[in-house]
Amino acid sequence: MRGVNRVVLIGNLGKEPDLQYLEGNIAVAKFPLATTETYKDKNGQLVSQTEWHTVVLWRGLAELAQKYLHKGSLVFIEGRIRTRNWEDKDKNRRFSTEIIGDNLVMLDKRKENSDHSSVESPSPETNSFPDINFDSNTVPGSLSKDDLPF
Repeated sequence: MRGVNRVVLIGNLGKEPDLQYLEGNIAVAKFPLATTETYKDKNGQLVSQTEWHTVVLWRGLAELAQKYLHKGSLVFIEGRIRTRNWEDKDKNRRFSTEIIGDNLVMLDKRKENSDHSSVESPSPETNSFPDINFDSNTVPGSLSKDDLPF
C-alpha cells in the first residue's frame, strides 16, 4: 500500500523569505511559519500554543514568495514533510524537518493603494467562472445522482 505525506498549514511568516539560486539557476526560498492554536484550559483561561515550521519553496513559488511575502504575511501552505539528517563539524548527528511547499495561497487582505496592486484578485464582475446551479436530483450532463460512481 502507498503512503500519504500531505501537510496543510495556515500561519504567519516569522521573517522575510530567504531566496537563493542553486546551480542551474533554480530558485529556492526558505522561511519560518508560525501556526497558533488557541484553546481554553480547565480553568476557562485562553491558552495559545505556537508551533514553528520551516517552509521550503522551489522555482516559481520561491520567486513568488520572495516578491510578495513579508514578515507577518498570512499564508496557506500545502505540501509534504521532509526530514534531513547530517553530521556537523563535531561529528554530532543533526536533524531538520521541513515542509516542502507545493501550493501557496496568500491570505492577507488587499490594501487599497498598495504597491502590491499587481496581485489583486479579479473583481466578481470579471470572474471567468460560470455560476453553476444544481438541483437536488441531477448534475451537469444530465446524469442523475444514481449514475455517479461515488
